[in-house]
Amino acid sequence: MTTDYKSEKAPINWPVSLVLGLTFLAAISIVPWYGIVYGFSGWAWAFFAIFLVANGIGIGSGYHRLWSHRAYEAHWIMRLFLAIVGGMALQNSILVWCIRHRFHHRDVDDNDKDPYSIGRGFWFAHVGWMIRDYESGKLDWSVVPDLQRDPIVAWQHKLYWPVVLLTNVGLPLLLGWMVGDVLGVFLLAGILRLVVSHHVTFFINSLAHMWGSRPYTDENSARDNWFLAIVTYGEGYHNFHHLFQSDYRNGIRWWQYDINKWFISMCSWVGLAKNLKRTPDFKIQRARLAMIFKRAQAKLDVSEENPRWRKLMETEYAQFKETVNQWQQLQMERMQQGRQKLADAIDQHALTTRYRELEKDLKMQRKRVTMLTAQFIA
Repeated sequence: MTTDYKSEKAPINWPVSLVLGLTFLAAISIVPWYGIVYGFSGWAWAFFAIFLVANGIGIGSGYHRLWSHRAYEAHWIMRLFLAIVGGMALQNSILVWCIRHRFHHRDVDDNDKDPYSIGRGFWFAHVGWMIRDYESGKLDWSVVPDLQRDPIVAWQHKLYWPVVLLTNVGLPLLLGWMVGDVLGVFLLAGILRLVVSHHVTFFINSLAHMWGSRPYTDENSARDNWFLAIVTYGEGYHNFHHLFQSDYRNGIRWWQYDINKWFISMCSWVGLAKNLKRTPDFKIQRARLAMIFKRAQAKLDVSEENPRWRKLMETEYAQFKETVNQWQQLQMERMQQGRQKLADAIDQHALTTRYRELEKDLKMQRKRVTMLTAQFIA
């Protein structure tokens, strides 16, 4: 039975509502007042920036890419660091966060099952889903048996509130005392940092499902947005992420701003991370080209037919299908060789060369079809 979510009344989650409400009020009133009257030290601004980035890495590299999607494996030292700075972001324990995020990916845009479905509006997806105990946000521990076996995840879940208090209250006060600016450091690195960290993360649930492009799939509402990527440490390439969620990257180009991608890569260089998962470039090019064909067909269906353009697109699409078929055949050959254990170095080199040729063909075709589309469809 479908829920009438517009009239759904759920009990208020008072602890969450008070934390979000009071910290936000303090950030827009006490923090600016103190800054105008007394000013903030350089140390306060430095700790604000350091803690803000650390929280973004804890959530993005830890809660999201490591634990929710298993996009790579991490040494226990790295996992402990991510568990602490992720907990400092005050977005619930790893276990609880990952339960809801895995349901979000499984049931994205389903207003009854997606915990923060954008179909219920910006406010609901951004923060409203947390301040009431909606049915769609109920916890189902059956989706995180892998995480329950992780001792660091279990430790953080058990001691979540001590971690929160020590990192959000104890640490800023201690550092403020050490540099002679107790209240200034607490207001900036404690309260303002927490509020900013909250809302830039919440933008991924709200704005990243409303504002931006969908170059890889239009089967869900997730968007790629370079501006959101900047303020969310790389999480803003959300259309790519929803299609290729096990990839440790969100920004797949070297120049795309993705602090979490770079952090994970650097950790792998020093042995703290391994088995970083990357989506084959062929699959990425296939998704982009399929979207171009889909949009071209949609335009053609509602515009005056151009026979020459239609013929060219039919030819290009046939070539596209043939390239995909060849790639799938290569996949089958590689699996067969792996099972038989007969592939020698020459066979592997030949397969790799054919893969690269197909990837190059698809990339060139995508550029060609993009130019054709621009030329024949105004």
